[in-house]
Amino acid sequence: MRWSSPIRPGLATLEAFAAVARLGSFRAAATARGVTPSALSHLIRGLETGLGTRLFHRTTRSLRLTDAGERLLDRIGPALGEIDDALTCLGAAATRPSGRLRLNVPRSAVPLVIAPLLPRFLADYPEVTLEVVGDDRLVDIVSGGFDAGIRLATRLAPGMVAVKLSPRRRFAVVGSPAYLATHGRPRTPFDLSAQACICRRYPAGGRYAWEFVNPADGEVVEIDVDGRIVTTEVSLMRAACVAGAGLAHLFEHDVADLLASGALVRVLEDWCPPLAGFSLYYPSRRHPPAALRAFIDTAREVLSAAQPATGRIG
Repeated sequence: MRWSSPIRPGLATLEAFAAVARLGSFRAAATARGVTPSALSHLIRGLETGLGTRLFHRTTRSLRLTDAGERLLDRIGPALGEIDDALTCLGAAATRPSGRLRLNVPRSAVPLVIAPLLPRFLADYPEVTLEVVGDDRLVDIVSGGFDAGIRLATRLAPGMVAVKLSPRRRFAVVGSPAYLATHGRPRTPFDLSAQACICRRYPAGGRYAWEFVNPADGEVVEIDVDGRIVTTEVSLMRAACVAGAGLAHLFEHDVADLLASGALVRVLEDWCPPLAGFSLYYPSRRHPPAALRAFIDTAREVLSAAQPATGRIG
């Protein structure tokens, strides 16, 4: 996209576009910004004219971003969030964080992200009640009544402000020595069709496809594995794998102790490069709760101090 008008769009126009994209409705965005839907629609049409491309697919019943609109939102969303945060910090009087802070967090992130900062956060902010809901589903944190969520950076919804909390993470494909002695070691992910695999099921019902990256060309490979055990529980996957029931695909940190003891052996390591780490995300809005800002500050300080110099979080 290239801006064709000699006058580039102002910040208010870009904020209006982001508001419509986030709320999915001209009427809702107009109400939130205190303008009429027709005025907002006229503003967005002017933006589309200047860009020479359509940003929204509009029907009488629905509104959704075009591919060009998604690209624009991906680029300007974080910048708008940073600008909004900077102006809020400068213009708002400091207040003591208090009240309830609700977070939606995948269960694997609880020991890695939440547990390390709890002592500091609870001690520094005694007036805050922290509610952490462990949930591996991809949920709408706004409709679910959450102040923020934590997810892998690659799985964040568009239009969210994201704060990196952890360095990159790796998956590991593991099996017991006895299992591998009987069934052999797979040389590539395509060999997994001949292996017994311990399958992961999402809480919503679908099975998780094992993800790999070809070390030769960087191509992402997804393998739909099969096996006699299907579960949502990491603890059961670990136990079944140690018992020789098959291969499992887990985060390195979930099996680090078993690898160190020799109870499990790693395979396909070259196909499992580091992936994006966890990020905290929340809706871009003018006044994020003071408790949420305090939680972000604590997370940055505590989790950064716990990482090696080469793995500092942002």
